[in-house]
Amino acid sequence: MKLGRLNHIGVATPSLEKSIAYYRDVMGATKIHEPFDLPAQGVKVCFVDTPGENGTAGTQIELIEPFDESSPITAFIAKNPAGGQHHMCYEVPDILEAKAWFEAKGARVLGEPRIGAHGTLIFFVHPKDMNGVLTEIMETPKEAH
Repeated sequence: MKLGRLNHIGVATPSLEKSIAYYRDVMGATKIHEPFDLPAQGVKVCFVDTPGENGTAGTQIELIEPFDESSPITAFIAKNPAGGQHHMCYEVPDILEAKAWFEAKGARVLGEPRIGAHGTLIFFVHPKDMNGVLTEIMETPKEAH
């Protein structure tokens, strides 16, 4: 098993609206996707595409705002009131194979695979087992997002 491409960088924010304006007006985002609620994950989500170079796609940023006070992002925002980098997400061809591989390596997988913001199965790996970075593993989408 090996990790695929970096799909996105998750950035927690206390305000999707303010973060969207920042990425559009300051960072030159080329596309702001329609924000949506993902109550099963406890977040409001907006994907933002950054500019690429020489015909390549830029990096996708996943802006995540707490859905309500029970959101797992609420504690992160409490510690980081301005928001900040929350996780990195890598693609894999088979989520169950990836989960078994990480567990066999002794990594702490946080919960069972579940549907993520791209509509494919995901899980998270504890940052203490990933060189200090909360890491999302997602099954490669069947369609480009």
